[in-house]
Amino acid sequence: KKKEPVKTVGFFQLFRYATCLEVLLMLIGLLCAGAHGVALPLMCVVFGEMTDSFVLSGHTANLTGISNSTIKKHPSKRIEAKMTEHAYYFVAIGAAVLLLGTFQVMLFLLTAAKQTKRIREKYFHAILHQQMSWFDTHQIGELNIRLTDDINTINDGLGDKICVFVQFFCTFIAGFIIGFIYGWKLTLVILAVSPLLAGSAAVWSIILATLTSKELSAYAKAGAVAEEILVAIRTVVAFNGQKKAVEKYEKNLIEAKNFGIKKAITTNVSMGLTQFIIFGTYALAFWYGTKLSVDEPENYSIGKVLTVFFSVMIGSFSLGQGAPNLESIAKARGAAYEVYKTIDMPRPIDSSSNEGHKPDHVKGDIEFKNIHFSYPSRKDVKILQGMSLKIPHGKTIALVGASGCGKSTTIQLLQRFYDPGSGEVTLDGHDIRSLNVCWLRENMGIVSQEPVLFGTTIAENIRYGREDATDEDIERAIKEANAYDFISKLPDKLNTMVGERGAQLSGGQKQRIAIARALVKNPKILLLDEATSALDTQSESIVQAALDKARAGRTTIVIAHRLSTIRSADIIAGFSEGKVVEQGTHRELMAKKGVYYSLVMQQGETGEESSETETPEGVMEMQMESGTFRRSLRRGSERRSSRKKSSKKKTPEIPFTKILALNKPEWPYLLVGTLASLVGGAVYPCVAILFAKIIGVFAEVDPDVKRQKTMMFSLFFLLTGAVAFVTYFFQGFMFGKSGELLTMRLRCQAFNAMIRQEIAWFDDNNNAVGVLTTKLATDASLVKGAAGSRLGLATNTICALGIAVIVAFIHSWQLTLLILACVPFLTAANFIQMRAMSGHASKDQSALEMSGKISTETVENFRTVVSLTREDVFFHKFIDSLSKPYQSSLCKAPIYGITFALAQAIPYLVNAAIFRFGAWLIARCYTEYENVFLVFSVIVFAAMNIGQSSSFAPDFAKAKVAAGRILLLLEKKPNIDIYDESGQRPTNFSGNIEFRDVQFSYPTRQNVKVLQGLNVSKIHFSVS
Repeated sequence: KKKEPVKTVGFFQLFRYATCLEVLLMLIGLLCAGAHGVALPLMCVVFGEMTDSFVLSGHTANLTGISNSTIKKHPSKRIEAKMTEHAYYFVAIGAAVLLLGTFQVMLFLLTAAKQTKRIREKYFHAILHQQMSWFDTHQIGELNIRLTDDINTINDGLGDKICVFVQFFCTFIAGFIIGFIYGWKLTLVILAVSPLLAGSAAVWSIILATLTSKELSAYAKAGAVAEEILVAIRTVVAFNGQKKAVEKYEKNLIEAKNFGIKKAITTNVSMGLTQFIIFGTYALAFWYGTKLSVDEPENYSIGKVLTVFFSVMIGSFSLGQGAPNLESIAKARGAAYEVYKTIDMPRPIDSSSNEGHKPDHVKGDIEFKNIHFSYPSRKDVKILQGMSLKIPHGKTIALVGASGCGKSTTIQLLQRFYDPGSGEVTLDGHDIRSLNVCWLRENMGIVSQEPVLFGTTIAENIRYGREDATDEDIERAIKEANAYDFISKLPDKLNTMVGERGAQLSGGQKQRIAIARALVKNPKILLLDEATSALDTQSESIVQAALDKARAGRTTIVIAHRLSTIRSADIIAGFSEGKVVEQGTHRELMAKKGVYYSLVMQQGETGEESSETETPEGVMEMQMESGTFRRSLRRGSERRSSRKKSSKKKTPEIPFTKILALNKPEWPYLLVGTLASLVGGAVYPCVAILFAKIIGVFAEVDPDVKRQKTMMFSLFFLLTGAVAFVTYFFQGFMFGKSGELLTMRLRCQAFNAMIRQEIAWFDDNNNAVGVLTTKLATDASLVKGAAGSRLGLATNTICALGIAVIVAFIHSWQLTLLILACVPFLTAANFIQMRAMSGHASKDQSALEMSGKISTETVENFRTVVSLTREDVFFHKFIDSLSKPYQSSLCKAPIYGITFALAQAIPYLVNAAIFRFGAWLIARCYTEYENVFLVFSVIVFAAMNIGQSSSFAPDFAKAKVAAGRILLLLEKKPNIDIYDESGQRPTNFSGNIEFRDVQFSYPTRQNVKVLQGLNVSKIHFSVS
């Protein structure tokens, strides 16, 4: 198969679920972002004018060589007055930024929260109303990952990323406009390099979107494997299949890991290239700027050169900085493709539509006319081939035949889960395709082989049969289903919780509740699909009696493998090779000696054999019945209280060293990556020193010296660029690889730890399958953000700051002290932004896990939900579970907006203070202007570097929380440990099992005694 290009939705398509008001708010947000973007280039203009006034003060000194005393009198007043004016400009721009920044982020986060909620709802609604054939081809695990991960990705793309991109884009435009106004020649020279920057950003964003999308789908496979295993955990444990399960999961992770590594390398190579191109541009611009200022002094002063250079550079820079935001928009477009495709899918059989005829009453005459059918997922296998069958109302018809002959398919066609390829199914003479789907299913009650109960009370489970059922209706239904006795013995009676998938009840009890659920809507048609085949003889007779009672007066279709249960049917239809080959009563068909006769003979005349082998089990079930039931409990109230307690349990704070320790096996990668970061940290201070030196050159009077010095510094810029490229590449490769290896290992370990837990752990509501798969999908991949790359950022930051502060102190300690006094404000702004993020990280997680649980339960038991026509009930449950995280994200938006704006605005105010003080120092002759610039630029460049690093803050907050959750899981030692090698291993044993005075209660409900001194001796299992 050729590799298909990754499909994405169009950019505007992404916003298709926004209302007019939201579009308006987003437009306002974009306007604010645009205005915010203009602030930086405007600052460049102020900066340029300011530089001119500084340089003039320097020139006077150089040209006249007058004694210091005269300088003190003249330029000082002028430069201070000028600087005061410039300082006010800075403050004004800062205030505007504060206001605009708040609104741009707040509006976008608000609209994103609203849209995401809408998309989640629409997607879940679409899944609930898909036809069966769609579920045959889509794995359940994949759907849940789409509901969580993919929609979170879309949320990221809809949020503040866009307005931040627009902000950068406007900076880009404004920068170039200002550049052309102040000096078009220099702008054109710098522009010549810009296509390289823009081009590299574009290519990079495309490659990233492709890799991300592939990585997501590769992990979706592994997620589906994990879910499949966790759902069947009891079976896996019973067959000792844990090791095999873990291996299977691991195998599926490798592909995701490889894509992740490719992604990390691509990202960093492109960042390195960007840096190299930028530094190259620096070199070119300063060399050419000097040339211009020598050739045309009337047009180009240093201030203008700087204004042009910075406006244009900041303009190009901002394209580079905007690119990562494009990446998350590209990711969102990739994720939205599958989600929107599902929402838009045509649904030929749609239970939510109001179309179709709804007759006033149903008699119950059913007819299948010459039906041909094969399942859409395997078109080449013919299931029904010309099957015809007439079922008169009020009669019971039994369908018999070998496995795979089309009995269950017949029932599914009647419920209209599928439409036949040709032929028609009629109910009271109407083709069922002309009837309303929901109405049709509401008039049928179905009890299937594996009854599905939902994790709520018995009463609620029965109410799923009919929403408006009164308590009397429910009581009548449980009496008809022979369930009244056992339910009334339970401590909470109808309010007893049945556990996830009804795990707290025995098979017979689940089956009787399922029958009550089918009967509560008083259906005219009853479908029994092997309703007793999974039960032991004891329960079977009780359930069979209930079914016989239920059949009275209804059109009933029974499928049964145990033929003893259908002898009393009015008609028995024998199926063979997709056709009905014989019909009649038990007597008639026995006389015919056809399909039915041979099936009866195979089961041993009357089916006595089968019942004999099962008696011992039946007897035991009998003795335990009263126990089992007590166990089913007081648990409603208790489980609720335990859930409240456990959700309050806070994840412990994890020290950074402990997170790093997780990454220990990858230490060589980390070491090289950290060294690269160390060198990378020195890059920005070097650039700053070169920058100040170049401005210093302009005070030179001799043009040749000017040229010569500029040439030298320009070559240094190029060299710095090359170093930056190499360090980025090494950082990307090393941290990317170690991060992906860590993610993969953590996923394996976490999965291993889950599988290793005893069954009691899975009984706990906090460990429902949906919650666990969400943990595997998101937590492990979050942790890598906290380990390697975090270490790199820290090293980079410390190195940059260290060099910057030392250099600054050497050149002007007074100014450095002022700047350092301002640093707390800068870091505070970043810190507030971090806190605002992290507080919400854990809240959102738990709230979304709840909706994950609901969606998992619904999708896994989809057939039951559909045949009960309860899609809407589950849909509303899902919506309710979303309201909490939705409210919290609405509250979060303004907070995040203000902190973002603060972080953006503070630098402007700090600049005002620094230059105002710098002017004062120059005026008082404490320092020279070159030093003011050197100190300023060294620290500003270092701060820029740190600012870029700390923009990873949100990831770190979430990563710490995730690491905490994973470590808790990894450190949890189960009481029954399958990896424990100790204990005896008898070489031969005969299989005699004995229970001596066994006392037992389930760990989730300690106060309910299930076994109270059970003694059973010498059960000898013979293998027959």
